Amino acid sequence: MPQDKVRREHDRPGNTSRRRFLKGAAALALTRRALAQAQRKHGSFSIGPSLAYVGTYSNPQGPEGSKGNGQGIYLFEMDRATGALSQRECFSSGSNPSWLAFDPSRTHLYAANEISNFEGTDSGSVSAFSIDRSNGHLTLLNTVSSQGAGPAHLSVHASGKYALVANYHGGTVAVLTIRPNGELGPATDVKKGQGAIGPVHATSAPPGSFAISGHDHPHAHMIQSDPSGQFVLATDLALDQIFVWRFDVRKGTLSANDPVSTPLPPGDGPRHFAFHPNGRWLYSLQEEGSTLVTFDYDATRGKLTSKQTIPSLPRGFAGTNFTSEVLVSPDGRFVYAADRLHDSIAFFSVGHSGTLTFAGEEWTRGDYPRSFNIDPTGNFLYSCNQRADAITSFRINRQTGGLTFTGQYTPVGTPAIILFLT
Repeated sequence: MPQDKVRREHDRPGNTSRRRFLKGAAALALTRRALAQAQRKHGSFSIGPSLAYVGTYSNPQGPEGSKGNGQGIYLFEMDRATGALSQRECFSSGSNPSWLAFDPSRTHLYAANEISNFEGTDSGSVSAFSIDRSNGHLTLLNTVSSQGAGPAHLSVHASGKYALVANYHGGTVAVLTIRPNGELGPATDVKKGQGAIGPVHATSAPPGSFAISGHDHPHAHMIQSDPSGQFVLATDLALDQIFVWRFDVRKGTLSANDPVSTPLPPGDGPRHFAFHPNGRWLYSLQEEGSTLVTFDYDATRGKLTSKQTIPSLPRGFAGTNFTSEVLVSPDGRFVYAADRLHDSIAFFSVGHSGTLTFAGEEWTRGDYPRSFNIDPTGNFLYSCNQRADAITSFRINRQTGGLTFTGQYTPVGTPAIILFLT
């Protein structure tokens, strides 16, 4: 074929488009490969800033008899590179929205309002909000009774059909209907804690401890379903028990499992727990005992079997401490636990069988860390320092689990929880 004819053949529109397509496909493959490498190195992320909500104590009747300095629920933007938080909005509420939870689609936010006088009753309340995913703006849908005083924790069942609430002062747990539009409906079940009240002095407390917070009557502190959604677990601090309920997703009802509950040492006060990503291990944090207990979890029976107990505090600590929050890192390699009064976040490495080894601790740079959370990239940890009226941030060493203070303080009145939308 003559050379000029060869040139004309290659210059035809179809051939030019094909060459451009092949070049574009190659470039796209390189871009995807680079993104995948970045994700492996730095953790999963999405383009643009991350959005986070902060719940606060905002009522004159704040926690532990103190005044709430917050204004309601705050919306922050997080810089993914530096971890810095900048406020976008504040959604006013004087009802202590101290715990927050998303539905599975993250199109709705639910707030446990830690009060005891909702509409003149001896009960707290739960509020439902719709989320504008483009900017994080919240729109209040409705507010209903939590079916008990002082709700301290709530979660949303994996089905998205129910909100589960733990009422600390009322000693009850409740199942609230979630309607198709995200509004809250009536309760489908309410359970009151039953059993012997534990002693005021914790069995496992450090020497010299006066950590006495709630061994007077039942105090439900946390409620959450297991990863399968077939069982619901709830801690009662005063009864020193983790209750396990079978959950009927069609009716929204709780029925006693066999065994009904798993005991912790008398007086230790189970507060919060966290499942490992593999669903086979559960870590329970005791508020007054300042311990972490590792359990094997049988998902077919909803059964917990204890296999390790270790202090949440460093060796040699003496005096009073109250724990608050426990979380497992997204990669499952580390467990983090917050110690109040000691004002630290302890971190533990996870062994092959799920047992923990103390790896270190970091000062929170603020008083009384009520809770903390890890951002979606897995690179930063944020501590809600309740009595310091500030949130502090720490960069996470993904290899050691260690925390390094970023130097950033974000002022928020009596912060209680931070929850990341994106």
